[in-house]
Amino acid sequence: MDINLIKKLIKIVEQSEVTEFSVQEGELKIKISKNAHQTSVQFQPASTEVTRYAVATQPITEVKKAAVPEHAISNHHEIRSPIVGTFYRAPSPDADFYVQVGDSVSQGTVLCIVEAMKLMNEIESDCTGKIVKILVENGTPVEYNQPLFLVDKN
Repeated sequence: MDINLIKKLIKIVEQSEVTEFSVQEGELKIKISKNAHQTSVQFQPASTEVTRYAVATQPITEVKKAAVPEHAISNHHEIRSPIVGTFYRAPSPDADFYVQVGDSVSQGTVLCIVEAMKLMNEIESDCTGKIVKILVENGTPVEYNQPLFLVDKN
């Protein structure tokens, strides 16, 4: 199992209300559990004993204060990813992009696709306005709740 995937799973569990999560890939089983200030991760190969790691975490309020992106300070509306997946600006590689910087959009306008587990999820605008900035490169992975677009509301 890829270490980046494990880090993403830990981050998702830390930021959600889920208190325990486990997944098995082949003979490797991973169990992630948390309490208020610590996340515990267990790796368990099928034929050996459990290896346990503890990952200390900051309280969520401190993390939010320290990690405010520059564009979040502006008066623009952020459209965020509702899921973890791969960001695509067009419905297919040879098609035109859904939207460009400067395009006017209304509520319900399809802005992009986020692919998750071979499912193509259309992400729609939740407001009316003008696309000011596209914050993600085409074909790159996105996290849950990651800002994708900045919209200047009308």
